[in-house]
Amino acid sequence: MIITTSSSIPNKTIKNSFGIVRGNTIRARHLGKDILAAFKNILGGEIEEYTKLMGESREQAIDRMCEEAKQLGANAVLDVRFSTSYIMANAAEILVYGTAVYVE
Repeated sequence: MIITTSSSIPNKTIKNSFGIVRGNTIRARHLGKDILAAFKNILGGEIEEYTKLMGESREQAIDRMCEEAKQLGANAVLDVRFSTSYIMANAAEILVYGTAVYVE
């Protein structure tokens, strides 16, 4: 599956467009990780626990989007975008969406 943020793929021709596809996940923070993050907040630096959580969330959302595209018969997703929103104090949604197409 080709995934790109652009609206075209060099040397490829779009043969069919299937419309918008999306994938999302909602993740809650872990109390233990919040405690570690509080210490990092005092000392400064990257909060690796949250970086890992967000990375895993993005990958899961991408996988879900690609699965939806495959079910439609697509072999690529163009104009891919991400969106993040807070659902509640300790939970966030990661949404990825794009246009499913078949390219040759």
